[in-house]
Amino acid sequence: MFIDLHMHEMRYSGDSFLPLEEIVEIAKEKGLDGICITDHDSMGLREFAASYSKKVNFPIFVGIEFFSLQGDIIAFGIDSYPDHRISAQEFIDFVKAQGGVCYSAHPFRNNRRGLEEHLNEVRGLDGIEVLNGSTLKAACQKAAEYARALDLVPVGASDCHVPEKVGVYATYFPEEVHTVEELVAAFTKKNLKPAYYKDGKYHVLDVDKFLKDI
Repeated sequence: MFIDLHMHEMRYSGDSFLPLEEIVEIAKEKGLDGICITDHDSMGLREFAASYSKKVNFPIFVGIEFFSLQGDIIAFGIDSYPDHRISAQEFIDFVKAQGGVCYSAHPFRNNRRGLEEHLNEVRGLDGIEVLNGSTLKAACQKAAEYARALDLVPVGASDCHVPEKVGVYATYFPEEVHTVEELVAAFTKKNLKPAYYKDGKYHVLDVDKFLKDI
């Protein structure tokens, strides 16, 4: 399965121009097998997303992009989240206490919202976003280096806010995933791979080649 792990929907992400209905339509056209809505510091879309997922028979998972004091972290498998900014380590611990998984979003993007070198300090992250639709290639390559050095799962996601960005990157799941619980379980097996959309289909990224191209 190819799933876009990081997407923003306009109802709860004020900087997004995408309604869920349009995201799903584009995702299906591109051949995605599921999507994840990770709004900024909110999981308010959960009920609507669950209802719409059943209506259109398409997997829609709701996580969160939490802006910790050190940078953005994507999390899945949690029922609640802090109502104020806390440290990255505190948020990771918060996620783990609920049995969830989390990864560093665009850690080296030049907008002061990535964990950057704090990746060396925190403990408990499950992965790192090495392909991000709004991040320069060099920053993505640096993220890939860190994923390898820290033995964290490398993932891909569009981080879409506009239609043309939907599904430009995704993550390959080698097994079927239809619930958040299955998504979390798949993450912990550490066999996910970043993927990119090209010539009408998805391709798994060759991380070795990606790194040699630095």
